[in-house]
Amino acid sequence: MADNSKQANGNLDDHALYYHTYPKPGKLEIQATKPLGNQRDLALAYSPGVAAPCLEIADDPQKAADYTARSNLVAVISNGTAVLGLGAIGPLASKPVMEGKAVLFKKFAGIDVFDIEVDETNADKFVDAVSVLEPTFGGINLEDIKAPECFQIEKRLREKMNIPVFHDDQHGTAIIVAAAVRNGLELAGKDISQVKIVASGAGAAALACLNLLVSLGAKPENIWVTDIHGVVYEGRPELMDEWKAVFAQKTDKRTLSQVIEGADVFVGLSAAGVLKSEMVAKMAKKPLLMALANPTPEIMPEEALKVRDDVMMCTGRSDFPNQVNNVLCFPYIFRGALDCGATSINEEMKLAAVEAIAALAREEPTDVVAKAYGGVTRTFGPDYLIPSPFDNRLILRIAPAVAKAAMETGVATRPITDFDAYMDRLNRFVFRSGLVMKPIIQQAKTETKSVIYADGEDERVLRAAQVVLEDKLAQPILIGRPDVIERRCERFGLKIRPGKDFEFVNPQDDPRYREYVDTLFTLVGRNGVTPEAARTMVRTNSTVIGALAVQRGEADALITGLEGRFDKHLRDIANIIGKQEDVTNFATLSLLINSSGAFFLADTYVNENPCSDEITEITKKAAIQIKRFGITPRVALLSHSNFGSRSTPGTMKMREALENLWQQCPSLEVEGEMHGDAALKMDILKRYMPQARLQGPANLLVFPCLDAANIALNLIKAMTSALHVGPILLGAAKPAHILTPSVTTRGIVNMTALSAVDAQSRER
Repeated sequence: MADNSKQANGNLDDHALYYHTYPKPGKLEIQATKPLGNQRDLALAYSPGVAAPCLEIADDPQKAADYTARSNLVAVISNGTAVLGLGAIGPLASKPVMEGKAVLFKKFAGIDVFDIEVDETNADKFVDAVSVLEPTFGGINLEDIKAPECFQIEKRLREKMNIPVFHDDQHGTAIIVAAAVRNGLELAGKDISQVKIVASGAGAAALACLNLLVSLGAKPENIWVTDIHGVVYEGRPELMDEWKAVFAQKTDKRTLSQVIEGADVFVGLSAAGVLKSEMVAKMAKKPLLMALANPTPEIMPEEALKVRDDVMMCTGRSDFPNQVNNVLCFPYIFRGALDCGATSINEEMKLAAVEAIAALAREEPTDVVAKAYGGVTRTFGPDYLIPSPFDNRLILRIAPAVAKAAMETGVATRPITDFDAYMDRLNRFVFRSGLVMKPIIQQAKTETKSVIYADGEDERVLRAAQVVLEDKLAQPILIGRPDVIERRCERFGLKIRPGKDFEFVNPQDDPRYREYVDTLFTLVGRNGVTPEAARTMVRTNSTVIGALAVQRGEADALITGLEGRFDKHLRDIANIIGKQEDVTNFATLSLLINSSGAFFLADTYVNENPCSDEITEITKKAAIQIKRFGITPRVALLSHSNFGSRSTPGTMKMREALENLWQQCPSLEVEGEMHGDAALKMDILKRYMPQARLQGPANLLVFPCLDAANIALNLIKAMTSALHVGPILLGAAKPAHILTPSVTTRGIVNMTALSAVDAQSRER
């Protein structure tokens, strides 16, 4: 066993070294956020342009938040004296850890970080070195500094600096522990002011946990602390300091075993194996064990459960439930503090984070959480006291709570005046489609429409249905067996139920079955479909059922395509719902959202080699759809030819389509035939065509054939991590959309809103 473990660690070490080396050493780089493409850009970025913002900031230091990156910049600072269980390995060796912390800040909260490793162990000199950095940063995150110096350093820096100073090893751990204790005691039916708490370990993190629990209502006289020298008692001569002495008890008990009896909560931040099974057996009913030593906890969960089946456990490990991971809070606490210009992170802000984290664990989990746990959905209970670190709602709960607490306690220098707008901004960070989809989402809420989902038993649809109901985007109708839907809702921790919160169509037993068969046969009976085949289709083909519901007016829109081939779903929609009267053929429009903005691509799924008239029609339909997003369409007809540089059948049809569009839609900004770079870069476009009709980079890219469009769609998705909304089906007589098997829950929600707006506009 030991050999296997050693081999596994060796493999991990090799992978880690490779990961940190390639494609370039380290985990960070600096990127410019402003263009530097010409002499004017250079003059604005440096001299003489920088003079104006410099003078503004000299007159009013608060203007630094407007003209520089300071308000979104945090320093992660360490002297390497207590690194991640590795000990005092020094500042240079700690740099990979600090870079890792920086990556987490950026990934989870969009905060930029400089990691700073200070070669200084003297607390006074360390404070002097860090405090003079205040003009550079909006906040300081202290990391991996040993106790008791970490207490002195943080206290003095907070006194000297007018920006948040946060020692994450202390307070990050304390906040997560406090949230877990808050929920664990609720499940156990216990009052925090009455419970007995026993701690193993008296370092920075352990003492911070105990202090925060006192702020939550725990009584110091009910808290017992043990360390390497045993119980912390009044008059103990060994290894005592002013922070530990706060919890010294007047007692003759000297060991953990002696004080653990009757304990309700165990907080372990010490060493592997210090909590024995016989000690757990002596604890109170429904004990909460916070065994947080890494990599091996004070007691393994299976050992504790052997002697007590009522144990609730948290560890620091990802392979057990209830992982106490600081990434649950530190990015979002800084996000809220930076956004309101907080001068410190005070006790009230920490308690606000505790309550936000605890409350989120009691909410229904999302599909993101389920994926983080290998598809297993965990709901609030002994195995789910705290949220998953990958729950994308953490920033939406913690950052606003922290900002509000900062404002209420008077430490916010830039109070947030519009929390709705602030929440919109956070939502756009979490769901990159937020800004683009906002007008569609708002419009969908104005008039409730019913949307039927062909894949009603799919987990993504069930989760989307709950969001749709909560956000009042539409009234969902699910096609599926109600008993299966109900069981899956329970398994996934969803509160919605068929027949109560939403309608359903049961393919195996629906009273409208015969009517659906008659309707279908009327529509396709002369297309080679026999009555028996019609009966089979209504029993087995959920796209057919959904299309019939829309055609009969029992639903306003259809969403399908999570399983099966696109062309088969399109055939069913064409046969039952049909095309709009003025449409030659169906087409699709795909929306891609990346860091550069929103781009629409047509036609990505239907027409193999459209003619010039079909390209004209596709472009017109796509432009109408784009306007629903509140976006002015700017169209580029793409080709391997650039404004007549080549003459092939493909380029000629794009030229003909351009002439058609100029005649039929004179107000539409459209150019072509052109290369892709000319469509997206105005300097390239003007070089080739100074009189181009595009007033800005194109946002609707129209391709000459299906191969080009679909290849481009998937390449852009893969190369830029772009978010795909769609495909949006154009040309159907009634709203119907065929998604792809890779669609996410959020993608279904977005398309639901779009379907509802489509239905509203057609009704008008």
